[in-house]
Amino acid sequence: QVQLVESGGGSVQVGGSLRLSCTASGTAFTPFAVAWFLRAPGQHREFVAALTWSTGLTYYADLALGRFTVSRDIDKNTVYLQMSSLKPDDTGVYYCAAAPHTMTDSIEDYDHWGQGTQVTVSS
Repeated sequence: QVQLVESGGGSVQVGGSLRLSCTASGTAFTPFAVAWFLRAPGQHREFVAALTWSTGLTYYADLALGRFTVSRDIDKNTVYLQMSSLKPDDTGVYYCAAAPHTMTDSIEDYDHWGQGTQVTVSS
């Protein structure tokens, strides 16, 4: 019933910034957690960052810590990923996902996924 749509991707140079958005629609959106995952070229999805929907508690992978910030706007049913100091290794498709009752870094715990938005960081 829940649909997630990512936006905000694009091409930037090393050191640049982007803000990704993930907007939910279709039904009342009350997940336990919303996360961002990265699928780098030729790789499996990798956890980037997450937050609890009700409290805004955040959790970051090492690759994101200090450079990325995850936040949400409850009234807009939207989660953001603010990315700065971007590196070529940040390149790939970024997916948002919602989990029903936990906040983890495991793909298996998330049951709703967006279509992804492409981020390309060039050197």
